[in-house]
Amino acid sequence: MDKKVLIYDTTLRDGTQAEGVSVSVEDKLRITEKLDSFGVPYIEAGWPGSNPKDMAFFKEVKSLKLKNAKIVAFGSTRKASLNVERDPQIQDLIRAETPVITIFGKSWDLHVTDALKTTLEKNLEMIHSSVEYLKKYADEVIFDAEHFFDGYKTNPDYAIEVLRVAQQAGADYLVLCDTNGGTLPNEIENIIKAVRKSGIDGKLGIHAHNDSDTAVWSSIVAVLNGAVMVHGTINGIGERCGNANLCSIIPNLTLKLGYETVGRDNLKKLKEISNFVSDIVNMPVPKNMPYVGDSAFAHKGGVHASAVLKTPKSYEHIFPDDVGNTRKVLVSDLAGKSNIIYKAKELGIDIDYSDERLTKLVQEIKELESQGYHYEAAEGSLELLIRKHLRTLGKYFNLDAYRVLIARRYTDIAPISEATVRIKIENHYEHTASLGHGPVNALDRALKKALVSRYPSLSEVELIDYKVRIVNESGGTAAKIRVLIESRDKDKKWGTVGVSDNIIEASWQAVVDSIIYKLVKDGIKPLEE
Repeated sequence: MDKKVLIYDTTLRDGTQAEGVSVSVEDKLRITEKLDSFGVPYIEAGWPGSNPKDMAFFKEVKSLKLKNAKIVAFGSTRKASLNVERDPQIQDLIRAETPVITIFGKSWDLHVTDALKTTLEKNLEMIHSSVEYLKKYADEVIFDAEHFFDGYKTNPDYAIEVLRVAQQAGADYLVLCDTNGGTLPNEIENIIKAVRKSGIDGKLGIHAHNDSDTAVWSSIVAVLNGAVMVHGTINGIGERCGNANLCSIIPNLTLKLGYETVGRDNLKKLKEISNFVSDIVNMPVPKNMPYVGDSAFAHKGGVHASAVLKTPKSYEHIFPDDVGNTRKVLVSDLAGKSNIIYKAKELGIDIDYSDERLTKLVQEIKELESQGYHYEAAEGSLELLIRKHLRTLGKYFNLDAYRVLIARRYTDIAPISEATVRIKIENHYEHTASLGHGPVNALDRALKKALVSRYPSLSEVELIDYKVRIVNESGGTAAKIRVLIESRDKDKKWGTVGVSDNIIEASWQAVVDSIIYKLVKDGIKPLEE
């Protein structure tokens, strides 16, 4: 059995049909280069002539020096009323000058009669003439049998005949499409076996949508039954519920089943390319996404953390670095000593399991979490808490007072927020005030203003996200409030947390932790050890 599977990426075409996704020509070119460096052999880049953006892309992509990927232009069979020479979209496919052309044709008789409003025989003529004609202008022509599995269920003879006609016309690959995403993997297997029994011996591919949440497994089942090409998108983005997720398919095929896909070395870039595409299309990778999610190898329970630190495979099905991910041991009210030891080692602090400070730290973390603190997303505050207990955190300044004023006069368009901060550094007081876009921004500005002359690197810190959560909803307006702040400098991002029944105080705690974390991270010596 051939153990090589061709990965066919359609992020730039099918993926961009996802709700809320819009990419520029430059975005598409950057993703193309990234996919090429990842080792993807086929990149379906768009539909020439469907919009000016795709027309521009096919012109610009010719200047890229790609090493692995073939660019694919996508379109449909000719219209029933036109021959191939006169069909504009067929001619646009040729003008794209790509080495590979993919066209889809109807294989479900319902679509032929109700959507195309033509006859079953005419549809077969359209498929044959389109494939045969395009073969003169491209190295490879791939035929997507749209709605193949639904078509097979209602009229198997016709669905098979569609494949036979495309194969006779010269199609290099026959791709079976679960366009509606409603076919389950066991059905996929049975239908592919039936296709082979019918005498279709061409190279098969699979193009699955995820409407039944089975697209990844359907794709793998197709490979196990002889498919040599798999269509999908990075992170599974796509119309409705998305396409088959290549970030799961590729490692499953490579690491679990021993198929050759993008190469073992390239597989280590999987999380990198997942994040890259996510950033460009502005669709965050779900934390719990297998293989590439931030939580894919995260361990929270104390028993799990203890075991995985001794024997990683006890709670991890692969090594995280095989796909470019990392192990994460979380600290929460479920944590045990092993979680803390792991975190301390990450910080370069060695601590023994029997150290009494460790027991007290675990107890305090559990108590703080019961009060509403949340350290999984506040690694900055967690590090400071660990350092405080292990007596490796010094004093950088002392708070004397802060005040926040919010006022709106009848002449003001919006409320004005002003914060005043008075801090003590050694024996010197700094008393500053600052306006801001809201009270938290004003506090953040006033504190930095007071400290930046002594600690210049604080000018790099930017508050980029601010989240407020009610801890005990039954408390009404007196409920405790958790504030999570995300900050960044030129090198990294970090989170900090504050909890109080006063939203300003909770915000102040998180802001102060953010500032102190930056100073610790930069190795700045404190005033007092």
